[in-house]
Amino acid sequence: MRVISWGAGRQSTCLVAMAALGDIEPVAAVIHADTTHERSATYAFVARFTPWLEAHGIRVVTVQPTDAESVDRFGGVMVPGYTVTPKGDGQLSRQCTQQWKRAPIRRWLQANRNGQPVEMLLGISRDEWHRAKDSDVKYITHRWPLLELNMTTGDCINYLERNGLEVPGKSACVFCPYHNKRAWQEMKRENGDDWRKAVEVDEAIRKVRPPYDL
Repeated sequence: MRVISWGAGRQSTCLVAMAALGDIEPVAAVIHADTTHERSATYAFVARFTPWLEAHGIRVVTVQPTDAESVDRFGGVMVPGYTVTPKGDGQLSRQCTQQWKRAPIRRWLQANRNGQPVEMLLGISRDEWHRAKDSDVKYITHRWPLLELNMTTGDCINYLERNGLEVPGKSACVFCPYHNKRAWQEMKRENGDDWRKAVEVDEAIRKVRPPYDL
């Protein structure tokens, strides 16, 4: 069973477009893991792009975390927030990717693979080769078609533009600690729902894990 993990960023969108246009092998499904905390622009893009994929014969499946895996008013603090303690600065462990992306995808796979092994195609390009990791479960094998084709992020953008397709922005949760300064500045300047949610999360988790001050 071959599937694509679609995060709705540039590389994974290029990958699903290649499947839709027949430039890579056909897939049984494109799985979009909705963390429920993505930027509003990402949700708008997914809403626009999904009908195009479906019109080209691609089955798009959206999965979400269960209530137990959600932020739960951010008391769980699954994001790798930066901390300050009397002993110095630090960072919490990163649990969000596992709880909000991998676990929901694997639940769907287990319910639908009918005992078949799974080949999961991941949108990792040459400039991010270090992110390519083998699966940690036996029934899933990872593949990276963009690496096989020696494609960079720039190549992915060119592919989408060459085929008259929209190029999405970066996909990330609004409160992700790994945003660079420019992303934070843009979000603050827009002063929309994304910025308000990021501020809400920042305030909600600040004192939730004493003695850490996030």
